Amino acid sequence: MFKYICKRLLYIVLTLFVILTATFFLMNKLPGTPFDDERFSMLPPEDQALVLEQYGLNEPVYIQYLKYVQNILKGKFGESYVYAGQDVSDVLTHRIGPSVLVGAQAVLLGLTVGLILGILAAWKHNTGIDYFTMIVAVLGVSVPNFVLAALLQYFIGLKWGILPVAFWESWSSSILPSIALSVSVIAMIARFIRTEMLDVLQQDYIITAKAKGLSKLKVLMNHAVRNSIIPVITILGPIIVNIFTGSLAVENIYSIPGIGSLFVDSIKMNDYSTIMAICICYSAFYILVILVTDVLYSLIDPRIRLISNRAE
Repeated sequence: MFKYICKRLLYIVLTLFVILTATFFLMNKLPGTPFDDERFSMLPPEDQALVLEQYGLNEPVYIQYLKYVQNILKGKFGESYVYAGQDVSDVLTHRIGPSVLVGAQAVLLGLTVGLILGILAAWKHNTGIDYFTMIVAVLGVSVPNFVLAALLQYFIGLKWGILPVAFWESWSSSILPSIALSVSVIAMIARFIRTEMLDVLQQDYIITAKAKGLSKLKVLMNHAVRNSIIPVITILGPIIVNIFTGSLAVENIYSIPGIGSLFVDSIKMNDYSTIMAICICYSAFYILVILVTDVLYSLIDPRIRLISNRAE
């Protein structure tokens, strides 16, 4: 296991290097610079040249790339072009809290409701509960989260006045965006659990448990649910990543000062340092979550450890 983790960590470093390189050169193909605003254009040409020289934007792209790689190896993302005088790491630190809160709430809500709906749908197969769950699953996958966010904002926030429409004032401001992001999680988990449980309920050990006289509830909870939840870990990693990276539009709709809204604003203003930092953080988060998911799955399911040991 230790050898496997070390090998995966090496691949992570190489993957992040490729992502960093590709993102850097693609970003430099964007038209303009971080200083293409009206105030900058009003400066004399010599002052404009001094500003570009100060940030190294007058140098060839490959020189800028080498300097950026050197800073990354030192653990520095550089200075923000838009937030003058602020290090990108400090900007991210102040923005990460709201994103983590909204994302964590969305994942927990989606897992809880999705598991309940999926279990009930399999238990009451071909009944009203099953059909309702499938409708929710289809709508959750089909309707984009930013559309749902706008609908929740209009009806619950604006029309009925139950929760805040936007801005980050208190914990209640995180409820609507968390619900909007959780619907896709509910849909995926419910559909996945339903399919897994329908398969498990046909297994011989379930029939044996029923033949022993165990109640339907005990068979369901002690055997069917336990064996159906294990594969959920496989899709849990991508779901978590999709929630955190998919909150870009939702954070902008609700004016949440998180990483997502910062990323969108940085793209609009060509803030190269911030764009690169967020891309690297998102990529690292995605790869690490996948690694943790693989390790957890191998620890929970002994068959995977057995296959891995034989392969070695």
